[in-house]
Amino acid sequence: KKLVNWYSYHKMNVIQYKLTTHWGQPLRVSQRCWTIARFPSNTKIKKTRMSTKYVIALDEGTSSARATLYDHTCTPVCSTQNAVQLIIPEPGFVEQDPIAIWEVTKQCLRELVQKAKSQNIDISRENVAGIGITNQRETTVLWDRITGKPLCNALVWSDTRTKSIVLDCIAKTGSADAFREKTGLPISTYFSAVKFQWMYQNIPAVQRACEEGTCMFGTVDSWLLWNLTGGTEGGKHITDITNASRTLLCDIQALTWDEELLQTFSVPKSVLPEIKSSSEVYGHVSENCDFGLEGTPISSLVGDQHASLVGQKCFESGSAKCTYGTGCFLLVNTGEKMVPSESGLLTTVAYQIGNNRPVYALEGSIPVAGSGVNWLMDNMGFFESPVEVERLASSVDSSAGVVFIPAFSGLFAPHWKIHARGLISGMTLHTTKEHICRAFLEATCLQVDDILKASKSDAGIVLKQLNVDGGMSTSDFTMQLQSNIVDIPVVRVPDPETTSKGAALLAGLATDLFSMSQLTEFEKGEGRVFKPAMSTTERAKLLNGWQRAFASLDDDAEENK
Repeated sequence: KKLVNWYSYHKMNVIQYKLTTHWGQPLRVSQRCWTIARFPSNTKIKKTRMSTKYVIALDEGTSSARATLYDHTCTPVCSTQNAVQLIIPEPGFVEQDPIAIWEVTKQCLRELVQKAKSQNIDISRENVAGIGITNQRETTVLWDRITGKPLCNALVWSDTRTKSIVLDCIAKTGSADAFREKTGLPISTYFSAVKFQWMYQNIPAVQRACEEGTCMFGTVDSWLLWNLTGGTEGGKHITDITNASRTLLCDIQALTWDEELLQTFSVPKSVLPEIKSSSEVYGHVSENCDFGLEGTPISSLVGDQHASLVGQKCFESGSAKCTYGTGCFLLVNTGEKMVPSESGLLTTVAYQIGNNRPVYALEGSIPVAGSGVNWLMDNMGFFESPVEVERLASSVDSSAGVVFIPAFSGLFAPHWKIHARGLISGMTLHTTKEHICRAFLEATCLQVDDILKASKSDAGIVLKQLNVDGGMSTSDFTMQLQSNIVDIPVVRVPDPETTSKGAALLAGLATDLFSMSQLTEFEKGEGRVFKPAMSTTERAKLLNGWQRAFASLDDDAEENK
């Protein structure tokens, strides 16, 4: 037996134990606590304060890294966040320094431990059940197995330098959808396989490491796990199925690396990490790490958008969430059924818990959302703080015919136009920065509407509501606009950091801090609901203007080829 709780209830002292087997492991048949003692509350007994178990979520995103401490009810206790710098040497090139990613990660964890101590929270090894890692997907890191050093900068998911490789592959295979049946993905600059191929073709250090058998390939989750578990001294080279499913190298039905795809993109199998589920213990924090969590299990790996789906409790088929971050990503849970898309969406693994069957999703990805707000601020000088975009956009009644298509790095789902460039149309002498700001926010919402229509076409799923999170979702004006355009209620959860929460839930599942039944019981909180408030005529006018702008975008794309 293991003492798990002591409390007073209706003037009775209650002691609860969790039943265990004779060798001390929890009984799998039941995770319930069994009450074995009740006696009057005035009875003199010795009270012992029970240690609270915690779980840590590490969220390494495109623009920042965050570490958050959650308690046994998956309520956030404290967190730290630090910026991660993008390197943009020329148009279309987007890079990050893997060493900087690792250093910022360590800084976040170190500061989290210090912050917890300052609040008298004990997060010693005994009290932390596990660490969950969630990460920006597709971003590709190559490093040397012997030295532990990166072979070059990481190529970020939004990098488009691989266009010629993509076009060559499409020409050879005859279709951008040649591998959709296996991978659920089109051939695109978005995914890791073509990024590896560019690195191999253009960086001598990568070629040498591949020839010498010391090259290691991974998305950011693999890079962080390898370093956390010892690096050159026994680090674990592992990824989870959600990240693997975004490489264009994984058969998402077989859940394995595919030999045909490896040959197509010239990726040696020896460089790849082992594929595991999104919720299990992969290893433990190395003694070489100096932030006070040595020996803690690392018990979840999951791509950021998949983590957000879990954090939003979208466990039922037909439930959906949309995250407004650097980009905008909408996932619709399709259950254990892999739904091929004929409407330009991605079929992806939503998550896999331990040895259970994977859950699949349809995804629409929009490369520019929050980054477009930064463009309006930094490049155009329209305002000094990102929050001001809402004030400017809401100060005018409409965009006055202005349509903004923010195709700064092409367009992703459901359009997949790699040659597209940004377009602002419909301007007159009356146009102001306020109209352009409003047109940009409308563009984000209109692209989400395009994705919802595609998911309805593919899976026949008609959403009753859209759950939202992420930085831009804090804007009441933008979320009301979103509800008006998609014509269904939009629900914003009280805690917008659902990505971190999803990683924490999966980490706690793997270490028995949580059970699956508890995940649905945890208080989700009352969110803000935005209901449609736009006339049918006004909505149709907005949609028609959007479609006309796309027609001219197609012409421009042909000229850019």
